[in-house]
Amino acid sequence: MGSPVSISFRTFVRIDRRKEDPVYIQIVYQFINAVKTKLLEDGDRLPGSRKIAEELQVHRKTVVAALAELQEQGWVRSLPNTGTFVKNPELSSAKSPHTGVFQNPPERAAFSFRKEFILDSPFPEPQEKLSFTDGTPDYGMVKAQELLRSYGSVLKRAKQTGGLQHLTNENLFFRDQLSYYLNLSRGFHLSRNFLLPIAGREQVFSILSRLLIKTGDLILVEELSYFLPNMIFGQAGARLKTVPIDKDGMKIDHIREHFKAGEIRFVFINTRCQYPTTVRLSEKRKLQLLELAEQYNFIVVEDDADFEFSGAKDRSASLFRKDGGNRVIYTGAFGRFLTPGFQMNFLIGPKDLLEEARKYRDIFGKPNFMIEKALGEIIHQGDIHRYQRKAQKVISERKESFAQLLNSHFKDEISFSTPSSGLAFWIRFKEPLSLTRLQENSRKKGLLIPGICLYQDRRITALRLGFAHLNQQEMEEAIRILDETYREVKEIQQ
Repeated sequence: MGSPVSISFRTFVRIDRRKEDPVYIQIVYQFINAVKTKLLEDGDRLPGSRKIAEELQVHRKTVVAALAELQEQGWVRSLPNTGTFVKNPELSSAKSPHTGVFQNPPERAAFSFRKEFILDSPFPEPQEKLSFTDGTPDYGMVKAQELLRSYGSVLKRAKQTGGLQHLTNENLFFRDQLSYYLNLSRGFHLSRNFLLPIAGREQVFSILSRLLIKTGDLILVEELSYFLPNMIFGQAGARLKTVPIDKDGMKIDHIREHFKAGEIRFVFINTRCQYPTTVRLSEKRKLQLLELAEQYNFIVVEDDADFEFSGAKDRSASLFRKDGGNRVIYTGAFGRFLTPGFQMNFLIGPKDLLEEARKYRDIFGKPNFMIEKALGEIIHQGDIHRYQRKAQKVISERKESFAQLLNSHFKDEISFSTPSSGLAFWIRFKEPLSLTRLQENSRKKGLLIPGICLYQDRRITALRLGFAHLNQQEMEEAIRILDETYREVKEIQQ
């Protein structure tokens, strides 16, 4: 079988006793890496465990444990009275798919399965140093350490009181605190029985689609509109029709003129900050929509995810507040300026609807009980108000700076209004140009403009650009690159 390999284990194994990983696991990981990088070849005979232990200056039992683990994973094989040999399972699995050794699945499945192109994600993997978004906050505005302290405190108390045994129960404390906070900040008069916390926005829309949509149902959305609910509602079998918008939001008269009573299942609308244009539905049209919902017998699903990013002067009454939930199902977000793991979404609606919604939520995944408890404490102790004031101050300053930069670099070449709510600007170019080329050239200069930020057809050439995640220096650099690229594309097209 030949002599043992002459290469010393010390050349490819480095023991770091400060690491949390046990020493034998460190040996396993580095041995596997040595095989993969061909420092050790398939079939090489290994020295005895005593010799390896002397080289690495570890106990022989540690080496024995490492070799046992490697054999279990298929990276060595032991032959009685002969020795232990390197075995590369990646080579043997390529020769025979039935070796019994773990191997990665194939690139393409050998069986058919359902594919949904409408659920394809529009988000690219950012590799550039700078990137725009369609409107996300800077998650560093509230220090993660503060949130972790709240979580740690709740976890410690739960351990002391035995509360960890009841994590599957409904978190009534959080629902009480959240309803109190929503009543205080949004002018509701809501008890916890009409409120359902849900972890993610995708879950909210998926649950609504299960509860409200049958194949062929007609759903009305705003022109352009938000891709996420559109994808989910479309995948559920809905027929989506768009309604034109103008400076006052969705044109309610268009619904009256083009659709019949009983034909519409529901209207999905963001009354505070329409996606992507950021326009707000006027008070007059809010009343028109509620009246038409009664006359035509349809539901309104109101998405108010941007409430926390609206100024004090823009906190106009929601459709839900005007209607009391008779025709309106209200969806919102809590703590969107917090670290993502501490954010929450919610549904507000009739009690029997929420009882059904809870069934689906519990299948899709309940919110983390201890996170809810920590968020409840943050509300109860008043910290949420301090966090929100800080976030609003930072966002207000960055919004003003972003508007100044746009005016400074583009002057009369674009039109935009500083949004009263939300975290993005809607920017229209006065002359058409290739946004695809603008995107490609910007990327070469280190600035990513995702496809979801581009809007171009025969009528408009526009960008929806998020600003709140960028600090002043990043903002200046991003706008500089955008301006430079814009000039280049414009010159090419002339």
